[in-house]
Amino acid sequence: MEHGPSEGLEIVLSTESLPTAMAWAHEYRGDVTLITRIGEAHVGYVFDLPEDGVRLDPADGSPRMLIPTDELVSIRFSGRDMAAGKSFDRWIDRYISKKLAGEEASIPSEPTDS
Repeated sequence: MEHGPSEGLEIVLSTESLPTAMAWAHEYRGDVTLITRIGEAHVGYVFDLPEDGVRLDPADGSPRMLIPTDELVSIRFSGRDMAAGKSFDRWIDRYISKKLAGEEASIPSEPTDS
């Protein structure tokens, strides 16, 4: 676990993996699936990491929730990381190409939907 998460990665939580997995879940710009000891799967965006848990904004629109860290068994990076890839680099390349060609350089951004 040295380069950060990508969509589809699942981390089984242990004493060793917990700090890194939690930091990655908090930094990830997509949805994660948090699996609890009793088999519940909570899907959403991790927006806060209080000392004893994970605060999740559920993808289904239900109220935000706090899940105690000691109830979690794994984290799956289940949603697309909205900032992954090189779309900004491609946008800059297109912008420069249009400017050099004397064209108007108003380039719409790419859609964020999958």
